[in-house]
Amino acid sequence: MARKAPHFEESLTELEQLVERMEQGNLSLEESLRLFERGVQLTRSCQNALKEAEQKVRILLEENGEPTYKPFTDDIS
Repeated sequence: MARKAPHFEESLTELEQLVERMEQGNLSLEESLRLFERGVQLTRSCQNALKEAEQKVRILLEENGEPTYKPFTDDIS
């Protein structure tokens, strides 16, 4: 069963907590690497969510400044 992608705010909060834990400097190498890997995953998730939101805004504002609705595709080229 695939895990549902967390919401942007949840990912950002978890990422902030990971950074705080890592900055304390009292983690083992293995734990630091595990947290770093999770941080990279969360960063990518947040970046993708922001790209999708930006694309949606562009679609809405594309025609003469008037809001228009068009099908959304995740192809950002």
